[in-house]
Amino acid sequence: MSEHHTILGGKVHVYKRPNSSSWQCATYLAGKNRRTTTKEDSLSKAKEFAEDWYLQLRGKLRDGELKSGKPFRDAAKLYLREFDIMTQGQRNATYARGQHARTNGHLVPFFGSMVLPEITAGTINEYRIHRLEESKALRGKPPAHNTMHQEIVTLRQIFKTALRHGWIEHLPDMSAPYRASAKISHRAWFSPEEYKQLYEATSKRAQHPKQPRFRWEAEQLHDYVLFSANTGLRPDEAMRLQFRDVKIVEDEGSGQTILEIEVRGKRGIGFCKSTVGAVRPFQRLKARLRPDGGPGRAGSRKDSLESGEWQQPGTTELLFPKWSRDLFNAILEEEKLRVDRDGRPRTAYSLRHTYICLRLLEGADIYQIAKNCRTSVEMIEKYYAAHLKTQLDASAINVMKPRPKKDSAKKEPRRVESHSLAEAM
Repeated sequence: MSEHHTILGGKVHVYKRPNSSSWQCATYLAGKNRRTTTKEDSLSKAKEFAEDWYLQLRGKLRDGELKSGKPFRDAAKLYLREFDIMTQGQRNATYARGQHARTNGHLVPFFGSMVLPEITAGTINEYRIHRLEESKALRGKPPAHNTMHQEIVTLRQIFKTALRHGWIEHLPDMSAPYRASAKISHRAWFSPEEYKQLYEATSKRAQHPKQPRFRWEAEQLHDYVLFSANTGLRPDEAMRLQFRDVKIVEDEGSGQTILEIEVRGKRGIGFCKSTVGAVRPFQRLKARLRPDGGPGRAGSRKDSLESGEWQQPGTTELLFPKWSRDLFNAILEEEKLRVDRDGRPRTAYSLRHTYICLRLLEGADIYQIAKNCRTSVEMIEKYYAAHLKTQLDASAINVMKPRPKKDSAKKEPRRVESHSLAEAM
């Protein structure tokens, strides 16, 4: 049983922990429990230390040096509770788990014991430095820019929760100091020559897979590349697509045979009209037998079909039940297309970027592209159109101001004859 004493009318507690020779002191001041060690073995000296310590705290509180308020830990707990209840079914489950991981894994361990008014722009900058040093020590490299951005976004949401409940009067400045304006760079895409190189490589792999049991995956990947680059679907939209969502139609405006697609993705339900190049891949996807129970099963297709293991896809089945990321990356590595000339890695999203850029190169209307891709004109102008040379009109740029013609012969000055009054009469 630890020894315990009170002084100053019960405002300060002096106690000794078991197996410790030094006395501790504690008090509750400005909405927070505060404690420290007296480093004294004598009870009388420990009481004198505790009294001086308490009076110093009171002086700091009076001078505004000691902040009062709710601890950050309570605000973080309240934010996570509200976030889980109010966004149930509306936010991606992975994003929700990320909010918990960022809050409990990084923000609370650093800010948890601080009261909210104590956290200033300088404190937040100290957090950035802490994360950089911690990451370099553990992994040998700093955290990615997007990682730090997401953590600061979560921190801002926690402070907004505290602001709504009246725990703070204003939000601290969370902008990163010493940072230059971020460059606006284009998204990684395949130029027309690179795109041709890619689909020829996937076609060759589909016809001659390295192992016969991977033929189905290679054929699916080839059609995925062509389908995505001719529709502009996001990867998650393509993976959610069912056969009943796609129709082959004759377009009245162009007179071409295209696909009309009902898209379900991060923007809800939208619609897309493909180019002519997406029709044949879709027909092959619809006609291709697929394993009953999932792709990638061993054995030849003929033997599997005879045994009843292969079947036609139904209307409610997915066009792309499996994304062969490893095969896609392997082909990119073989063709030296893994990164663009600026070092940006190419992914499945690059096929969407390729569709947008190729449509712009062909002179398509940017507003119609934005509608068809379920995005905004501003996004396309910022990330796609800015680097395409076809968006520059040389006839409008190389305008020459007409210059006045110079006369070769100089005009003689006009002579004014003067007559005297006598001669005039």
